[in-house]
Amino acid sequence: MQYRRLGASGLKVPELSFGAGTFGGRGPLFSAWGNSDAREARRLVDICLDAGITMFDTADVYSDGASEEVLGQAVKGRRDQVILSTKTSLPLGDGPDDAGSSRSRLIRACESALRRLGTDHIDLFQLHAFDAGTPVEEVLSALDGLVRAGKVRYVGVSNFSGWQTMKSLAAADRYGHPRYVAHQVYYSLIGRDYEWELMPLGLDQGLGALVWSPLGWGRLTGKVRRGRPLPSDSRLHQTARYGPPVDDAHLYRVIDALDEIAQETGKAIPQIALNWLLQRPTVSSVIIGARNEEQLRQNLGATGWTLTSDQMAKLDAASARTAPYPYFPYQLQEGFARLNPPPDRLTWTPTA
Repeated sequence: MQYRRLGASGLKVPELSFGAGTFGGRGPLFSAWGNSDAREARRLVDICLDAGITMFDTADVYSDGASEEVLGQAVKGRRDQVILSTKTSLPLGDGPDDAGSSRSRLIRACESALRRLGTDHIDLFQLHAFDAGTPVEEVLSALDGLVRAGKVRYVGVSNFSGWQTMKSLAAADRYGHPRYVAHQVYYSLIGRDYEWELMPLGLDQGLGALVWSPLGWGRLTGKVRRGRPLPSDSRLHQTARYGPPVDDAHLYRVIDALDEIAQETGKAIPQIALNWLLQRPTVSSVIIGARNEEQLRQNLGATGWTLTSDQMAKLDAASARTAPYPYFPYQLQEGFARLNPPPDRLTWTPTA
């Protein structure tokens, strides 16, 4: 397992990390993802640690806090061996303070996460969504207080737009608050929107990408095939409506390219899809999930080898989409080179 800096911070994270959304199994969405109890979770954590995966990601909204509870039990007795990442801001109830990133909500959410995880600090505390109703200065001040109190080590965001991220970073610089070092984003071969604005922002500002749903919400597992019905055991039957949309023609074009490379390399489709992500700019860690040991061990096979430049180019071409205005001129940079010379900092990579 290789380790990379998380953005421009000093924290080193494994290139693959484990998403604990399959722990707990409460509610219609998360029960379809998985329902690992503490015993099963501990076995998966054992395998991860043996392979060098030391970072585990969860959120308070995952199974109404049960994911954090199970993860805390699974890492009990070896807290110093792991990096714990959790998220808050999404609604947990119908109360006036059950959603968002107000000072009171963030402090209460942090305290609750610490209790459920069974720890005295969170290594990476992320905002799960942008709260337009709370001033960014209040949000950052609250996070600053948690860092100063030793309850949080680093802060990040998830699912922010470019302007939301940049506004927050500018305010952090203005008032001397901790900067976000990570952006947890959806990014896959069938969902490359991250590249249009958020990737250049990450390059410019030193934000490391933590990639969620790297297999396209379960569509790049190797089970989905052109001309075949969705397998009866696919969780997409229950979860497709919750995830990012996908165009079938685009999906099958990508799967065809993955099949060709699978024949060339002897690797499984998920391993190829994950390896492609590991070679993309700004990616600090790709978050993998698993309902069982078999899935986890297969995903671990995404590391220790590298796609060739020709194979990367084949996947790039198969997965390419025309970006919307004003991003599409980026694809014509040769004509704009004199007006848009890339600054040196755009050469930053998380492996440096």
